Parts: sequence; structure tokens; C-alpha cells
Amino acid sequence: MKSQYTLKELLLMVQEEVQRSHLDRITSASDVYCVLYDYADKDQEHFLLLTLDGASKIIEKRVIHIGTLNQSLVHPREIFRPAITDGAAGIVIAHNHPSRTIEPSRADIQITQRLKEVAKLVGIELLDHVILTEQGFYSFSEEGDL
Repeated sequence: MKSQYTLKELLLMVQEEVQRSHLDRITSASDVYCVLYDYADKDQEHFLLLTLDGASKIIEKRVIHIGTLNQSLVHPREIFRPAITDGAAGIVIAHNHPSRTIEPSRADIQITQRLKEVAKLVGIELLDHVILTEQGFYSFSEEGDL
């Protein structure tokens, strides 16, 4: 067995294991990254939604919006309409950064705060906002920004 692996090889191994075990529960930003890794290297921003039940099992995975090279405009109703329809107890949002910059932009911070406010109003918990890149991820929740 090989003792050294590249990040890409490790991610492929994790993805294969996830598919074998049918990962359907989100317990960390790492789980989100594994489930949505295929979007990390896209040339346009993809804004994604995971709807979750009360046990954090994935109800549905959706692409909400495909943006330009460096931005994706999303309105709260595009997030919460499917979440309400799915009967979700919680949601995780994510998007990739084609620039490969892992840090959140000012717009990322603003939309996260706006969605957090709407989530409180509709009674669906915003569990995390994860920024995806090939090199890794940024979790608003794990960084204490949510």
C-alpha cells in the first residue's frame, strides 16, 4: 500500500468511501466538502443547497444558481422555497470560488448574514456556509462567523 498520497488522491479515496457508505448525514464542514467536492474546480461560481432533516440526513442536493467567473447572485427565496417544500429542519449552503481564494468576500459575508436572518424568520436552521476550492474549504460555522 502506498504511504504518501496527493490531496486529490486522498479526496478521491474519501469520495469513493462516501459513495460506498452512502453518506447521507452531514456532521461537519468536511462532510459538506466531500459531498460537494465535484463543484470545487468549476470555472463559474455555483451556489449550492443541501436540505437536511432533523437528524442531519440529506433530503436533497441542489444547484441554486450558476454565476459568472467571480460572483453568483442569489436571493433568499431561491434558497428557502425548496427548503420549505422539502420540509427541511436545516440547510447548508455552499459555493465555489473559481479564483481559488478560500477566504470569504464581503458579498459572501453579507449574504450569509442575510440568509441567517431569514432562516430565523422561517424556522429553518442555517447550519453552515461552506466555500469550496480544490485546495480546501472555509466554513463560516467552524470559523465562528455564523
